[in-house]
Amino acid sequence: MRLTSMHEAPGTRSAESGNCARPTMDVVVLAGGFGTRLRPWTNSIPKPLLPILDKTMIEHVLDVLPESEVNKVLIAAGYGIDQMRDYFSRIEVPYEVVIVEETEPLGTGGAIANCRPHLSDGTFCVINGDLITSLKVKDMLEFHKKNGGLATISLWPVEDPSRFGVADYIEGTGKIMRFQEKPPIEEAFSNLINAGTYLLEPEIFDHMPEGPHSMERDVYEKIAENGVLNGFPFEGMFVDAGTPESFVEATQACINSGRYSKGGTKGSSWFGDNIINLGKITSSSVAENSRIGSGTTVENSVILEGANIGVNCLIRNCLIGKNCIINDGSSLDSIILDNGATIE
Repeated sequence: MRLTSMHEAPGTRSAESGNCARPTMDVVVLAGGFGTRLRPWTNSIPKPLLPILDKTMIEHVLDVLPESEVNKVLIAAGYGIDQMRDYFSRIEVPYEVVIVEETEPLGTGGAIANCRPHLSDGTFCVINGDLITSLKVKDMLEFHKKNGGLATISLWPVEDPSRFGVADYIEGTGKIMRFQEKPPIEEAFSNLINAGTYLLEPEIFDHMPEGPHSMERDVYEKIAENGVLNGFPFEGMFVDAGTPESFVEATQACINSGRYSKGGTKGSSWFGDNIINLGKITSSSVAENSRIGSGTTVENSVILEGANIGVNCLIRNCLIGKNCIINDGSSLDSIILDNGATIE
């Protein structure tokens, strides 16, 4: 595949593309965070490259994109640049990938603006780099083109919208007339929140301030008043895999929806290849070359490849790193165990 960096000329194309007709929509993946809530895993590997079943998190994010529509993927990253560049140079994807480095925190808007020199003309997509979702981007794109405007935001219903950006969505018109970022629950316009995927027109840059800024606070709240902000509610699943609890939830969502190409499931759990399992595993994933001893119970956890868990252990709500050794009789609850760690 073709991999470029932010230092190459904007619009650089694969030689093999030639003069053949190509799709024109570019995609910006917002992956600039440090993944602090998933430390110590993210001390050595950027969050987008953390494995969920047999793929990385960012590959699951990219799976929702309609290949027939995508020309180029820009990954806006601030950490693990070399690791991501190396990873994407070794895998096959059906579009060009450009790693766009952030040398300082830019916010959602600043990160998008930082990618502007690499964007082609026309509608482009922005998606958060830790979303596991059933959103059909192709359907959203068709709606966006039909409804007009500068931006369309995917929307998801929640019980408590106070931790999110909330849309005053007008059903029938598809318009968002007001947008509020993280309001008190009693002041929320609705229970429909910003679900982290946007379709934007190039004119959106005319409404973006210079420097680091937030799309939600500094752009969407303002353009909503002009009737040029759309909403696209969807159903199915939506998980922001940025915390230990939601990482397990995202893993379970991928198991339930069959988002893997290797290994297989038994009950509510997924097992990679070459597993020795003598224990009881529920609602968990166990990656390849791992061993689970007799009498051991694993619940609601993620176990990465090469882990060796002894007999009569109890593992609940944990993230167990690669090649970890957990000795007999250990009991672990709600921890992240770093790669290569040993529990006596």
